[in-house]
Amino acid sequence: MYSAVFFDLDRTLWDFESNAKAAFEAIFVEYNLKAKGIPSSSDFYEKYSLHNNELWNLYNRGEIIKETLKTARFILTLLDYKINDDMLSIALGDSYLKYSLTFNKLFPGAEEIISYLKKSYKLGIITNGFEEIQYHKLKISGLNKYFDVVITSEEAGFKKPNPRIFEYALSKINAKAEESIMIGDDIEIDILGAKNAGISQIYFNPEKNKCPEANFSISDLNEIKTIL
Repeated sequence: MYSAVFFDLDRTLWDFESNAKAAFEAIFVEYNLKAKGIPSSSDFYEKYSLHNNELWNLYNRGEIIKETLKTARFILTLLDYKINDDMLSIALGDSYLKYSLTFNKLFPGAEEIISYLKKSYKLGIITNGFEEIQYHKLKISGLNKYFDVVITSEEAGFKKPNPRIFEYALSKINAKAEESIMIGDDIEIDILGAKNAGISQIYFNPEKNKCPEANFSISDLNEIKTIL
């Protein structure tokens, strides 16, 4: 039935939360943030996540640019602690990106399922993440060797859930929509985006939330073997 399988990267294969928390622990120590009135790396990460998620929503809608997202998320987080220091914000942003690329925890079964699928399907990544970061993640995790195409929103010129990024991915991997399936963790971005492009979907849902919109729902990546 299917000839091509597309994956989202962050929070689907790449364990974004675990890697980000490890990076925050590193920058918390490097910049001695406790002495600046920040109680813990976990508290800092919790506040950062609220700003980061909202800024990513704006970025995905095309309302802010990449550089604004990268700097504003730390500026706003520091302001929560009444720290107004743009230079520190920039330094934290740079260090976060550096440290986030030294941790490469994947979700359980990620490489196993990719290796399994590679035997029968063309494989692709479709991601809204920053191009240089996503390619590096794939490289350090060893997943890059499995994928026929890696489609970033920066390359395609469109962000998920815009159907045109899915159409671009289909043209690159040389597959038809009705012969393809998308696996991702975000209902709006991955599942509805793929659905609107005529592509089947598997909702990766470790929390076991309901998603009636998706063709399939899984809580463990190895469950893909029961579908494909």
